[in-house]
Amino acid sequence: MRAAGIGEQGQARLRKARVLVVGVGALGTHSSDALARAGVGALDLVDRDIVEQSNLQRQVLFTELDAEAGTPKAIAAAARLREVNRECVVTAHVANCTAEFLRALPRPDLVLDGTDNFPTRYLINDWCAEQRIPWIYAGAVGSEGASMVLRPGGACLRCLWPEAPANSDVGNCETAGILAPAIAAVTAFQVAEALRILTGSSTPSTRGVFTCDVWRGHYTVITLAPESAIDCPVCRRERFPALTETQPSAVSLCGRDAVQIDPPRRSPADLDALAARLRGVATDVLRTPHLLRFQADGVRFSVFPGGRTLLFGVADPLRARALYDRWIGLS
Repeated sequence: MRAAGIGEQGQARLRKARVLVVGVGALGTHSSDALARAGVGALDLVDRDIVEQSNLQRQVLFTELDAEAGTPKAIAAAARLREVNRECVVTAHVANCTAEFLRALPRPDLVLDGTDNFPTRYLINDWCAEQRIPWIYAGAVGSEGASMVLRPGGACLRCLWPEAPANSDVGNCETAGILAPAIAAVTAFQVAEALRILTGSSTPSTRGVFTCDVWRGHYTVITLAPESAIDCPVCRRERFPALTETQPSAVSLCGRDAVQIDPPRRSPADLDALAARLRGVATDVLRTPHLLRFQADGVRFSVFPGGRTLLFGVADPLRARALYDRWIGLS
């Protein structure tokens, strides 16, 4: 309350605020931890994955015991945040973030992006545009990170990138590694902007994209046009493609410890490029005339040209979807 711009009135607004954090990995654990400590009244945490040993290098709120038990990330994070601030109502959702899921939630005042894939980000973008809810994009890989505020009435994510790139093209924590300071830098910006929005600050949100490279010591804000793109289907025509698109179906194979992921839009996948990216970060990478095989996270993948994938060594469809998005991302 002593901080300039907050005061008693701002703190009271934080206490009444509800924030949805989509993805409770590196980004989501940092941001939700900061918001709980700031006194935000309610947090909804959604994540479909479990805690693994490799997460502990960058994902705060988790312990080795969580990894050994394979605790769902949303559950482990919620338990820790309740210990941090018992007055904050933290709700854990072990679920896949879909349009149906979002529409069933209590309406948040703000959405924070803690995801690691663009299909989910475009879903957040379209839902927030439809519901007139502000959200804050964030992403980090290697030593680099970026974040920006997207508010109703301004440019949306589709204005900047009309089509989502495949995860296999942009890399992620598993394929390119990540430095924890990059996460801290990006979420510091994200949470500061969140506090300004939630407290009703008269200081406007930062206009543009905050970018950083913590290894090279580069920090800047890239200015963007304030107006939406004239051909944006969301901003100009009020069409929300991600809310009607069918997500890849995940089906457990009967009698086998395996799941099939089948993208709804079959299109030729560059399996040679994917194989090149995976060599050195996955094991047993084998490109045959008919498919691509590799192993990662204790699971064997068989990827077919249309994107259809068989995952062996996993039985939970939610877990399979998370692994598919992490290593392949062709949906």
